[in-house]
Amino acid sequence: MATELVTLRNQIDKLDKNLIDIIKQRLKLVNNIGKLKSFYGLPVYIPEREKLIINLRSKEAQKLGVSPNLIKDILYRIMYESYKNENKNGFKKLNVDLKKILIIGGKGSMGKLFKKMLILSGYKVDILEKEDWNNNIDNFFLDIKMIIISVPISSLDDVIRKLPTLSKKCILVDVTSIKNKPIQKMLKKHNGPVLGLHPMFSPDNNVLAKKLIIYCHGRYPESYDWFLNQIKIWGVKLKCIDKIEHDKYMFFIQSLRYFSIFVHGFHLYTENIKLKELLKFTSPVYNIDLIMTGRFFSQNPNLYTDIIMSSNKNKKLIKHYLKKSNYILSLIEQENKTELIKIFYKIKNWFKYYIKSLNSKSNNILRHINN
Repeated sequence: MATELVTLRNQIDKLDKNLIDIIKQRLKLVNNIGKLKSFYGLPVYIPEREKLIINLRSKEAQKLGVSPNLIKDILYRIMYESYKNENKNGFKKLNVDLKKILIIGGKGSMGKLFKKMLILSGYKVDILEKEDWNNNIDNFFLDIKMIIISVPISSLDDVIRKLPTLSKKCILVDVTSIKNKPIQKMLKKHNGPVLGLHPMFSPDNNVLAKKLIIYCHGRYPESYDWFLNQIKIWGVKLKCIDKIEHDKYMFFIQSLRYFSIFVHGFHLYTENIKLKELLKFTSPVYNIDLIMTGRFFSQNPNLYTDIIMSSNKNKKLIKHYLKKSNYILSLIEQENKTELIKIFYKIKNWFKYYIKSLNSKSNNILRHINN
């Protein structure tokens, strides 16, 4: 039996080595494709192509009696590595006439990311930091045709106010997580093109393929259309939305969510929970919750408190949330299970068109957590 087991394991080892060699060959081909994409200005991520590959390979796997989900997992992981490698080839510069870009807050995490991607795209980038404002800053703005403001929400008003008179051709961009007030202030300060961006991802991402950036028009969109196309080449998905609508949805996506996570962390801390012991007994679902809570508190506190406190409307809506929480608590205290179940089904019905898809996605996440 031992001899048979060793023989089979040796065969598996040989196949594993072959698999590594095949992946190496695939990545080499991808690198060549990346060079062509860079030369012709094609996006890193082409959703139709990725979807086609996944569907074809999944069907082929099923015919051979191999789990389609297994093949999907392998391919997605290989594709992620491919996208990461494609960054090394750089990107085509779409605006060849643009001499220089200034990033205010270029040493911050998001500022660093934009600087890196713009340099990979062939642009010269200067950065202006808080300490530089005390000096003569006129030189920073010479020949500048594009400025990206990447500072905390609490510093944004002050930065916009301090801006000198800019060339009417200069594109003014901000990347904060709220859009209405910043865009209004930029429009008031500057007579030229204005654009609001909101990257919906952490700046520590090495790969921008499939990441989402929301953008809101300010003024003269034809002047910065090239920049949006440049971002698309990086593999980013772009979504345009009205600035007021953006802030409305961001309350639920960010402000309220961050408030809930903050309270969850505060509750665990004040209840003196032994985190080491808690981690031993978490279910996969709670493990995800704890992971996201831990991630939240590993970040810059100024960023998240700024988002939570960014408007009086946020405070008002948080009060509404607490009011609804208290109502649910009152039903629990009354042991009114009937009403709780009624509410449960109402919410389930509200989710109905998406519940199957969301359940499938959550199963995929849980599978990765378990592994």
